[in-house]
Amino acid sequence: MKQISLITNFTVFDSIEELNERETDLMKKAVEVRKQAYAPYSKFQVGAVLLLDNGEIVTGTNQENAAYPSGLCAERVAIFYAGANFPNAKVEKIFISASPEEKELDKPIPPCGSCRQSIAEYEIKQESPIEIYFMGGKGEIIKSNSLKDLLPLLFDKNYL
Repeated sequence: MKQISLITNFTVFDSIEELNERETDLMKKAVEVRKQAYAPYSKFQVGAVLLLDNGEIVTGTNQENAAYPSGLCAERVAIFYAGANFPNAKVEKIFISASPEEKELDKPIPPCGSCRQSIAEYEIKQESPIEIYFMGGKGEIIKSNSLKDLLPLLFDKNYL
């Protein structure tokens, strides 16, 4: 038997003002887009903004459904839209804001497991890391330099 250690590093920003101007604009857009989420059941809104290497900006919000498994998270809405409409573009950065409707959380909310796996697929396909910035409704922001930091033992095509 042996034991392995996995070490990941994240950058933590105390507030949106610590980001550079472009990143600040994109995170503010994620906060704005979040408020357009269709979340009548959970009342938990998520907004995602993708910056592509061709300069395009793609947005997504969570889309709920009374048949719960039929809904889709904001990150997957955005990344699938980018893949369908800009198949040759690389995703450089993703900005995520998540919070309940009734109150703005000030703790960063990372992507769920399904979103992590979906983002991993695109990171592997494009053979370059995707920076992921995530926050609640306000406050601290965490930056991951790659999806591999959030999902270090990821499942990919090499297992198939």
